[in-house]
Amino acid sequence: MASTFGAVNLAHDFIRQHVQSGDLCIDATAGRGHDTALLCRLCGPAGQVLAFDIQPEAVQSTRELLLREELGNAQVILDSHSNLNRYAQPGSVSCIVFNFGWLPGGDHSIFTRAETSIAAIQQGMQLLGPDGVMSLCIYYGRDTGFAEKDALLEYVRNLDSRACTVIVHEFANRPNCPPIFVSIQKGL
Repeated sequence: MASTFGAVNLAHDFIRQHVQSGDLCIDATAGRGHDTALLCRLCGPAGQVLAFDIQPEAVQSTRELLLREELGNAQVILDSHSNLNRYAQPGSVSCIVFNFGWLPGGDHSIFTRAETSIAAIQQGMQLLGPDGVMSLCIYYGRDTGFAEKDALLEYVRNLDSRACTVIVHEFANRPNCPPIFVSIQKGL
């Protein structure tokens, strides 16, 4: 089996099963833009993607990727994921994607934090439509991310089971600190 199978593969498979043409989607942590590009392709020209990041380098990287791939149905916004509710109406979003941790290839001293990440998930749950989905990839390790990982997992495990289904996918036999994928689906 190829060693490339990981949390991102699980997340992308989950997203592909749920996003349709015409959907409004959010990439809450744009990073290098790969999830934004996937969402753009899935929701098509009739849909729209809102992509957020607090780092100008990430915003620029995402914009460049979208330009290269000729994907014009995204708005890339320099803002925190904890401000999602300023950009979309409750119940209007089909899919929200998060990658918690640090910017790949970027400064590891800049990383997501539990306080703003949990606030973003809370807002995201309000923005999702009745059958909306949320994808969380939790990257942790080195000197950062352990406290956020623990807080995020505790938070999602306590979401109301009458409102959504949460599945935590953890690799049991991978060395170091393999990313954790969490899928959330509104409804039952």
